[in-house]
Amino acid sequence: MKAKYAVWVAFFLNLTYAIVEFIAGGVFGSSAVLADSVHDLGDAIAIGISAFLETISNREEDNQYTLGYKRFSLLGALLTAIILMTGSVLVILENVTKILNPQPVNDEGIFWLGIIAITINVLASLVVGKGKTKNESILSLHFLEDTLGWVAVILMAIILRFTDWYILDPLLSLVISFFILSKALPRFWSTVKIFLDAVPEGINIKQVKSGLERLDNVASLNQLNLWTMDGLEKNAIVHVCIKEMGNMEACKESIRIFLKDCGFQNVTIEVDEDLATHLAHKRKVCDLERSQEHQH
Repeated sequence: MKAKYAVWVAFFLNLTYAIVEFIAGGVFGSSAVLADSVHDLGDAIAIGISAFLETISNREEDNQYTLGYKRFSLLGALLTAIILMTGSVLVILENVTKILNPQPVNDEGIFWLGIIAITINVLASLVVGKGKTKNESILSLHFLEDTLGWVAVILMAIILRFTDWYILDPLLSLVISFFILSKALPRFWSTVKIFLDAVPEGINIKQVKSGLERLDNVASLNQLNLWTMDGLEKNAIVHVCIKEMGNMEACKESIRIFLKDCGFQNVTIEVDEDLATHLAHKRKVCDLERSQEHQH
């Protein structure tokens, strides 16, 4: 399923459940369920915005966005990750106090509500879990959070049916929240690094550079820029000096093949015909870097 359709399906599933949860919370007289329904409604709104941004990200490049709209998908991933982390922190803060003063819960009503919740979240997770975009990855984590939360609630409801260990509720919530934070923070930072045009994950720039310098007819490497627009499609700009201009096309082809083997789909190559010109370019780059260091 295409990313834009997957995110829209996830949005409608989450919104539907938020409404069901709100009604059920009122019927069961559970303030905890009502509070969670508000949380899920906020999640649904975030997913809706993500779905809208995912749709935009599929547009082709134009005169305004010459590199395309792919990073709009990353905006959705950032938004969802921020909501995940904020929600987890709020749950932690709320349940720290509940450990000292645990409250009784309606175990039977919450048990059946949990069954419905897990079914909806598993369906949504299956829809977006097969996707490869950062947005779908973050959304999949979101549904994992909800699923784990309700599994814990169901287990708690079964235990509370035979005991009065109400402290289990806040303890399980804390464990799940810390688990989600441990997953959401790295993915959030991974998305931020893409926005900052960092070297793509899994790429060792030193190995790429040394590999290029070992290619036949490459005399010197002046510039190597590696980045990704969306975490999927990798780009490279290479500036080299070659030994013989007669072998320029063969040299360019060997550079393209090497970089494509490294996982780069889009490659731009600039060639200097003599070492003097190349060194002049290199000096200009070094001078620019030194001037920027002095400014800082």
